[in-house]
Amino acid sequence: MNQTFSRRRDRLLTYRAMREGKITSSRRTGCSACGEESPQLEWDRNLQVCPRCGFHAPVGAYYRLSNILDPGSFQELEEKLSPADPLAFPGYPVKLSELEQSTGLKDAAVAALGKIDGRRAVFAVLDSRFLMGSMGTAVGEKVTRAAEYAARKKLPLIIFSASGGARMQEGIFSLMQMAKTAAAVQRFQSGGGLYISCFTHPTTGGVTASFASLGDITLAEPGALIGFAGPRVIEQTIKEQLPEGFQRAEYLLDHGFLDRIVPRSEWRAVLSQLLALHEKGGRP
Repeated sequence: MNQTFSRRRDRLLTYRAMREGKITSSRRTGCSACGEESPQLEWDRNLQVCPRCGFHAPVGAYYRLSNILDPGSFQELEEKLSPADPLAFPGYPVKLSELEQSTGLKDAAVAALGKIDGRRAVFAVLDSRFLMGSMGTAVGEKVTRAAEYAARKKLPLIIFSASGGARMQEGIFSLMQMAKTAAAVQRFQSGGGLYISCFTHPTTGGVTASFASLGDITLAEPGALIGFAGPRVIEQTIKEQLPEGFQRAEYLLDHGFLDRIVPRSEWRAVLSQLLALHEKGGRP
């Protein structure tokens, strides 16, 4: 059995056993938002949401999909797609190899075909454990191919974004992915496809400035940081003080950038409802 697949399977089985109370642990985990410690078991049962303050901690792509998709419906797409090193950036290949070993990922995105309550869709999920979910050539290509696959199969496209932006180790090649992914999404939508964009914490930089902001329906997790540049850079540029929390999901919802904020425990139900409405609407 492939070692990477075995590690993913073992992690998913462990998460499931913890949620069902079959595994107990005395280990405690501190929240990076409120600073309070809670038993790790409470975090696991709460889908990695702080039991004290509700902070939605970043989670891996496979973990997220395991909590959304129908059991047994996950089919990974473009699994072997891996990043290039077009600039021969010092230490980059070694770093990529280390991250592949520690995360089981080839790069910072997972694309998959799956079902929610029996309704098929194409998914792309960015994973912040791999170089902060930064978008290099492989991530841009995987998102593009996911959109193209959804167009060919006439299926909805759902993307969960979590990113620090463009990947500096790939320079201009990384920045070109903004145009490529945006164009792929536009072609998909022009053909009548439904694109649901889901922001998670954090989504910044070139990902926010490209495909993440182009959804027909735009959703986000509570408290997610969403923006292009940091507040200090913006304030220095426009010479004005910015409103408190202006890059958080709640502020963006109030100002019309988002359609809804979705707690992690509700993603499956909300997406199922949207897919059902789309299906009844008679679109591809």
